[in-house]
This record gives sequence, structure tokens and C-alpha cells, in this order.
Amino acid sequence: MTKSDLIAQMAHKLDIPSREASTIVNILLKKMTETLAEGRSIEIRGFGSFTVKEYEAYEGRNPKSGEKIKVQPKKLPVFKMGKELKDKVKGRG
Repeated sequence: MTKSDLIAQMAHKLDIPSREASTIVNILLKKMTETLAEGRSIEIRGFGSFTVKEYEAYEGRNPKSGEKIKVQPKKLPVFKMGKELKDKVKGRG
């Protein structure tokens, strides 16, 4: 599913113009992005949670040359699936 698909389905289900559905989706995604950028987590019961995981710096290798390289510390968003979603995906829901 793409963002456009989500907007179209929301507009259809709620019987609202696509422009309004687009605004709703964009506000939701913007707020989620801002929350994660602040280092805070997001929990949507029955769906899952988004957190920010911090990774320390480490020494890695360039896969082509085998040369040692220093990998800088980083923060990445992580999604953990909720039980209801997991069961639905497995076909038990």
C-alpha cells in the first residue's frame, strides 16, 4: 500500500474529499516523524510501537575492498509489531 492508496481508501471510507484525507494523513505522518526526531516513542495499541534506537560507533569493513572503516554513531527508527497485528499477519486473526 502506498500513501496515495491510504489517502484514497480513507476518503472513500469516511466519505470525505481526497484533499481532506490527504491533509489528515500528512498531519499524522508529520507528527509521527517529529515525535521520533525528538527521541520519543509512539505506541499504537493493537498495531505496534515505534522507537528510536541508538547505535554506538564501531569499526567495520568496506565489503568491496575489505578496508577497515570507522562507522559513526547513529540513531534509527525501529518498529515492533503488536500482538494483534502479528496474529493477523500469521492468519490467526
